[in-house]
Amino acid sequence: MRIGIDVGGTNTDAALLGDDDRVLAAAKTPTTADVTSGVGAAIRALNPPVGDITAVMIGTTHFLNALIEGARLAPVAAVRLGLPATAALPPMTDWPDRQRAAVGGHAYLCHGGREFDGRPLSPLDTDELRRTAADIAARGLTSVAISSVFSPVAEEDERRAAEILAAELAPGTRFSLSHEIGRVGLLARENATIVNAALRDLADHIVESFGKALAEAEITAPFFLSQNDGTLMDVGHARTYPVATFASGPTNSMRGAAFLSGLADCAVVDVGGTTADIGILTGGFPREAAGESEAAGIRTNFRIPDVLSLGIGGGSLVDGDGETGPRSVGYRLTEEALVFGGSTLTATDLAVAAGRAEVGDPGRVAHLDRAFAERALTRIAGRLAEAVDRMRTSAAPLPVVAVGGGSILVPEALPGFDDVRRPANFGVANAVGAAIAQVGGEVDRVFRVREGHREEVLAQAREEATGRALDAGAKDGTVRIVDIEEVPLAYLPGGATRIRVKAVGDLDLHRIQHVTNTGAPTHA
Repeated sequence: MRIGIDVGGTNTDAALLGDDDRVLAAAKTPTTADVTSGVGAAIRALNPPVGDITAVMIGTTHFLNALIEGARLAPVAAVRLGLPATAALPPMTDWPDRQRAAVGGHAYLCHGGREFDGRPLSPLDTDELRRTAADIAARGLTSVAISSVFSPVAEEDERRAAEILAAELAPGTRFSLSHEIGRVGLLARENATIVNAALRDLADHIVESFGKALAEAEITAPFFLSQNDGTLMDVGHARTYPVATFASGPTNSMRGAAFLSGLADCAVVDVGGTTADIGILTGGFPREAAGESEAAGIRTNFRIPDVLSLGIGGGSLVDGDGETGPRSVGYRLTEEALVFGGSTLTATDLAVAAGRAEVGDPGRVAHLDRAFAERALTRIAGRLAEAVDRMRTSAAPLPVVAVGGGSILVPEALPGFDDVRRPANFGVANAVGAAIAQVGGEVDRVFRVREGHREEVLAQAREEATGRALDAGAKDGTVRIVDIEEVPLAYLPGGATRIRVKAVGDLDLHRIQHVTNTGAPTHA
């Protein structure tokens, strides 16, 4: 058996799945201020047979929340290899003031970097890097983010710079290298790397806290964290790449929606307590955002699902005119909503008053005018339908799967979308999505594709992506290619083509050591 857990802004959801992928138990508990104790409460609510648990998969909002709040971030030395080019826009130029101040704003421009085909842009300057290390040490910085021009094509400069800096800095200094985190595109990849470096200390704390929560529940099986693309990473990987968890919540919900509904191609409307996230499933995986995305106002380009978020949820406040959101009572829903004895009119109260759901005490909303509730819910349905329509890419009929505890707000049909489904266990689809997550590997870089050699280059990229999935813990024989993208770069010579290949496979638990959850790497 395995347990899936998803920590949201309002609720912490958990699901227990058997070896045949049946949902054996589900639980929804309020997210707590420290979050981790909410994980323990969700596990206890499942009452699982702890001796039969082989793995625990967790999706968390810890790291994204820390960035949004500009809190619990470690100061970072941002080293860019690119001189004499790239000097016009130093690192963190376009960051919001709060986040820039939280990481210290320490930027260093050094020589190095590559052209698109791997040729040196300028040679590394060892003495320059040693002077940089001296300043980093003088400022007491222990987390370093290194970004080099076109490092996804040639990673050698970043690795060599890390070696030179490590030799000069105190033992235990952490390094985040951009070619391991982001895609082609220097500034957005650099931003993602700096954010990752700022979260490394917090990652240690979170991993240890999750391990403690599982230990208190007497679960000794290894645990994994969900990534943005619907795949898993072990705790060792999570300590090194916490930024890879940022969009795991919407991704888990969408993957869970596909699993519970049996639909591989559909729109998913995931309504929580605060927001409604709308995305498109293709082949059972979320459609990924093209190019750059934003996290807390910072441009990044790591893997993230293409999701449109609306300020509509079960805890959304309703004004006297029936307008709903974007403000929400959040995880205080069970304290403040009318149906739970509170004094705040929320969207959940509307659903109960209109007879769409049986939550709390319906008698507490009997005074609400049913016509008022219906009008407000019709407005919500219209906004959701408009969002789904914005996300679709063709006029072909598109089924809609509604999941999440707040999906009681979604009617049986939306304007323009007659096929709306709410599968069993819809309230914990995010936890189910975490529990069924697979292991993935991806290649995304610029290849030189000579005339007549396209298939050869694609085969090389497929093999590399498959190898990365196997290295990450995928079971041999289960890995498949789920996405291939080719973008010819006409402005570059020599048949330059950006190729992205994604491979996924089932988690091979036989290769995972049965260890205590201390945060040590779990791959055998």
